[in-house]
Amino acid sequence: MAVRQNPLSEYNRRRDFSKTGEPVGKTAPARKGQKRFLVQKHDATRLHYDFRLEWGGVLKSWAVTRGPSLNPEDKRLAVRTEDHPMAYGDFEGTIPEKQYGGGTVMLWDTGWWEPDNNPEEGLREGKLKFHLHGERMQGGWTLVRMRPRPGEKRENWLLIKETDDIASDDGESLIEDNTMSVFTGRTMTEIAVAKGESKKHVWQSEKSAAANVKAGAIAEEPPRPRARKRPGKPPAFQKPQLATLVSQAPDGDEWMNEVKFDGYRLLVAVGGGEARCYTRTGLDWTEKFHAISNTLGELDCNSALLDGEAVAVASDGSPFSALQKALKRGGDTRFYAFDLLELDGRDLRKKPLIERKHELKALLDSIGPTGTVQYSEHVRGNGAKVFAAMCKSGQEGIIAKQADAPYQNRRTRSWLKIKCTKRQEFVIGGYSPSSKKGRAFASLLVGTFEDGKLVYQGRVGTGFDEARMEELSDAFAKRRRKTAPFAAVPDTIACDAIWLTPDLVAEVDFAEFTDDGHIRHGAFEGLRRDKEAKTVTLERPKAAKEDKARAEHTPDSAKRASGKAQRAQGTTSRAANSDADDTVLGIRITHPERELFQGERVTKLDLARYYAVVAEKMLPFAGDHLLSLMRCPQGTRGQCFYQKHASEGFPGEILETPVRESSGDTENYMYVRDAKGLVAAVQMGTLEFHIWGSPVDKLETPDRLVFDLDPDPSVDFAAVKDAALSLRNALDDIGLQSVPMVTGGKGVHVIVPLSPRAPWEDAKRFAKAFAQGFADRDPDNFIATMSKEKRKGRIFIDWLRNERGATAIAPYSTRARSGGPVATPVSWSELSDLDSANTFHIADILERIESGAEPWAELGSTKQSLTKEILGALPE
Repeated sequence: MAVRQNPLSEYNRRRDFSKTGEPVGKTAPARKGQKRFLVQKHDATRLHYDFRLEWGGVLKSWAVTRGPSLNPEDKRLAVRTEDHPMAYGDFEGTIPEKQYGGGTVMLWDTGWWEPDNNPEEGLREGKLKFHLHGERMQGGWTLVRMRPRPGEKRENWLLIKETDDIASDDGESLIEDNTMSVFTGRTMTEIAVAKGESKKHVWQSEKSAAANVKAGAIAEEPPRPRARKRPGKPPAFQKPQLATLVSQAPDGDEWMNEVKFDGYRLLVAVGGGEARCYTRTGLDWTEKFHAISNTLGELDCNSALLDGEAVAVASDGSPFSALQKALKRGGDTRFYAFDLLELDGRDLRKKPLIERKHELKALLDSIGPTGTVQYSEHVRGNGAKVFAAMCKSGQEGIIAKQADAPYQNRRTRSWLKIKCTKRQEFVIGGYSPSSKKGRAFASLLVGTFEDGKLVYQGRVGTGFDEARMEELSDAFAKRRRKTAPFAAVPDTIACDAIWLTPDLVAEVDFAEFTDDGHIRHGAFEGLRRDKEAKTVTLERPKAAKEDKARAEHTPDSAKRASGKAQRAQGTTSRAANSDADDTVLGIRITHPERELFQGERVTKLDLARYYAVVAEKMLPFAGDHLLSLMRCPQGTRGQCFYQKHASEGFPGEILETPVRESSGDTENYMYVRDAKGLVAAVQMGTLEFHIWGSPVDKLETPDRLVFDLDPDPSVDFAAVKDAALSLRNALDDIGLQSVPMVTGGKGVHVIVPLSPRAPWEDAKRFAKAFAQGFADRDPDNFIATMSKEKRKGRIFIDWLRNERGATAIAPYSTRARSGGPVATPVSWSELSDLDSANTFHIADILERIESGAEPWAELGSTKQSLTKEILGALPE
């Protein structure tokens, strides 16, 4: 019988693990669901980019010599290398000289990938098509194996960008504009010099804390030999050291900055081959964290007391909520250890933190690579930069700790926490009843204990799905009381309140404190079973200056836009919406005060209201068309990604339909039919709507053509306008009427509406021939190919959006760019007077609607199609 070869045997053969910090090659079980991809910038014999795709429990790997390009015409050489272990995906640091691959390694990009064809067949046959969802690499890509030359031993492939909304003729911008690690924010030089603690290194090992949390790299543990059982017993529980909330990250190399994890604080007592997991209040939760307990029980020591945080990975939404679900359903959890209080009977608390962490790292190394227990890395100094990087990557914040400070079993200022968002615990003291059918309550009444009294801090009216509503209702039924537990409550709230025994603690995310000291726009994240209500006090940054109300800083244009949207939809007034002010068309908008666009103070709630109003104008073009959504959950300052396939947990207002793709696979695609669908997409963080060129009930026959006039940076907008008019005239000459749309970027779309009759093959053939013919007649000013070299000083007539599966920005969609410009339909006469393609913003669109502007009224009841005469006149 044939013996199956270990796919990592070649990886292990090439490396001396006594000399390199790279992880030992162990195959992990193949995981269901999203598969990870990553790119590591590797300065070895020569600089290259290691491109890796998770498949079959390993990372399939290629060395891309010049790095990936966004230009579909660039075919980048990708040399197939040996498979790498999953743990390698968290490696950033320096491989020692004279070792295989010696040099500096940066974690340059990471995310998840979805294959467009069968990966096994693709790898075997030499063509692998896929979509990437990373921070830097996104959209469609293809790996194609080259035919080997005689005597050639290495396996050469080509990495090619597919033509889609992500593609760009400026292909080099991808690597030229992104020169730092996606997680640590370090350059290659900074990583190279960070070989010791004295040189400010952090995240230097193969286990990057932020990377693991963010990328979701929790997998089943490969089998490991158990450590020899040692004598001893678990130490007694101790109270943990707590951090003080401050408003700014401290400067100076005396501070060690760590990720602030969003989970449950655990102190783990190890001894005699077992480990006990305690919450911050001393509750024994070993059974809840059995995987963490089992792994730490293998530590090579007689006894130890570790401090750290248990987390779960959230593919979408709150990591804290994900942890609660994991505990209920038996999902994966991970422990990040950041301190060591005792070891083999020695009390380490008086030692400096830096020494305790050195001993902690050595202790954890005794159990080898593991996805369940990780060492919490740190950065020496550069607090402000580390904090900014953590917020940008979606983390909760950082904990800054004095490197030379002892461990103290209380709250101190030698540990400081700096949060990216306002979030803390509150005690539930009652609730306001709801008049809505099926809703057990309208909002929670919460407070904190100050000087022994429960002080009312406000209401929490969002964040409740059906399961949470049921959980809270059951808990409330046992806690009802006749008197208010709060020292005082406003009469308007107390008049109909239902009071509760104040022993439940809620984790709450909120926008700010109002002038009267109450939380604003609070969103429920979950119950904190690990904290006692009496210990919950109000946290305010010690060095913070109270900000003025956000409304005082909101520009008049944003206020007008929000006000017009509220009036137009007629559903967001307090009278019509008594449970909360952040409901649009019946859809709860979480984080309603989150500002989405740099340079324009438009909030998530403003954007939802905008789409509620503009739906009447937008849906005739974007409704019942398959969508690709650009989602930016944290706004344009955070990560953005495209999504074209429907996922579990999508709101019901976003409809789904199965679509057969070119690969032969069938996937569920999204579309919307009404204003609620647009608002639901905003709730999911959508900033851009891109649509197919055919209706959902006639997918194979387009109902429009789009010619995107995309100018070289040296071409001014006046030339683009002239080009659009020339294109219109050329279309008129063959009997096709067209309308213009400024894209919100730098170009113009010339759109030809069609009756959906001709198939995609005819539409693509016509668009290509028409664009090429137009360019051939004036080659000095136009080009119909994406060649970067040939495009200097000219306008690219992009006809590639006219094929099945291609998308273009929808009319009236906002753009995920500074200021939040809007893709706006205009008339031909209006186009002539415009100064740029990004001149319209939300307030302008609302004013146009109120004024009754109908820029495409000239279309009337136009019915036109690609007739046999039009198609027959095309050059072969």
